[in-house]
Amino acid sequence: MPTLKIPTPLRPYAENQSALTLPGEIVEEVLEGAVETYPLLKKHLFNDEGKLRPYVNVFLGEDNVKQLEGLKTPLSAEDTLLIIPSIAGG
Repeated sequence: MPTLKIPTPLRPYAENQSALTLPGEIVEEVLEGAVETYPLLKKHLFNDEGKLRPYVNVFLGEDNVKQLEGLKTPLSAEDTLLIIPSIAGG
């Protein structure tokens, strides 16, 4: 099963888990599994329309899935996804 790495700022919403192993053949299924398991994650990842928030980046290896097939990007059981929220400031 693919692994989803949870960044430090989002860990309080996932019972302080740093990584989740979740079933899914595409990115969307893994993210849906994460928010089903930890509902508090949902508002931090998805907007009211159910779309990934613009400041949330999901990487498959070194590639942002937005530059691949988005949430429909296929996964293998060995894949690791990494959530990287954009940070503003200066």
